[in-house]
Amino acid sequence: MCCLNARADEQRICFEFYNGTFNSQIDKALVLDMPAQLSPASVKDFYKQLNAGNYQPVIDSLTAYKNRYELNDWLYYQLIRKTAQQISPKADNYGRYTLYKWFLLAKSGYDARLALTGDKKIIFYVLNDEDISDIPSFKVDGEKYMCLNYHDYAKADIKQDPPVPVAVNIPEAKKAFSYKVTRMPNFKAGDYQEKELQFTYHHKVYYFNIKLNPDVETIFMNYPGVGFESYFNIPLSKETYSSLIPLLKQNLKGMNQKKGVDYLMHFTRYAFLYEDDAENYGKEKRLSPEETLFAKYSDCDDRAALFFYLVKEIYNLPMIALLYPTHITMAVQFSKPVGSPIVYRGNTYSVCEPTPQREDLHIGQLSAKLKNIPYEVVYQYVPQVK
Repeated sequence: MCCLNARADEQRICFEFYNGTFNSQIDKALVLDMPAQLSPASVKDFYKQLNAGNYQPVIDSLTAYKNRYELNDWLYYQLIRKTAQQISPKADNYGRYTLYKWFLLAKSGYDARLALTGDKKIIFYVLNDEDISDIPSFKVDGEKYMCLNYHDYAKADIKQDPPVPVAVNIPEAKKAFSYKVTRMPNFKAGDYQEKELQFTYHHKVYYFNIKLNPDVETIFMNYPGVGFESYFNIPLSKETYSSLIPLLKQNLKGMNQKKGVDYLMHFTRYAFLYEDDAENYGKEKRLSPEETLFAKYSDCDDRAALFFYLVKEIYNLPMIALLYPTHITMAVQFSKPVGSPIVYRGNTYSVCEPTPQREDLHIGQLSAKLKNIPYEVVYQYVPQVK
């Protein structure tokens, strides 16, 4: 519900954003006309006018909402995107919409920058020191900046038309942006849908009615390929967690630890349909655990991340992720290894394959096609001693 009344000289900003309703106002004097084709001069003039105006109330509203709901940077950026959309709809003037995103992010303290290409594409990028793939990055004074709006120019060849930075000094824009998502929003219970899953384990069929929220797909729509540590630690939302984890724990009662992990391995292997990302999405796309539960199809990355999450939540065992040229799988550390062990940094792990293979692999068994293929350990999880 939007309950703020704007004065005649203000534009009201109001929309639902996952946890609640975002309310703010912006001085109408800050809603500027901008040419469709931007130039360094027009970008600098835009900043000069906004910086001289009463922009602080909307920044205060944004940061207060961020702090209240403990939004990670990626979710905060989604809040900024929706705010910019209300001020200046993307479809009306893409350049102006991007300028508002840049201004709001920079005035929130993030080192956000702009550049223009020869054919006047506006490139929006932000300081980031994480392992990010599949989107362009730029080096500025030895620092790495990731492109935040590359999805809008997916077919453009930025190397052939290199962007030229627009130099604007914003003293408060110093922070690095993080793509880590360590907390999902507490979505409204009424926004969830139920999905039935089933799989067979030792001749018994197990049924699940899981609550899932379609907004999760929206959150990760333009999410880049983050490093495996960040990727593996994306959590489930509260309602999805409550509909799945207690039921799994109930099903695991009476099983010892190894059999329980075997059960979770078979769940991630057989409760979902498999399809390679190239066939499903036309490109590599890593799904978060909740997206994997929601999706009709998923591949090895998605199942490895879901299996990791389930084992971590239920047993909290040490694990490593093994990356092969065309596959990723998991290995778990038990008190005693099973099958052919994997030794890494002095610890012994047992392979647990969460993706369907031609063979019905048990714990400690690796697919025959991978046995002589080199792999890389791309993530090691060591539980914290509480």
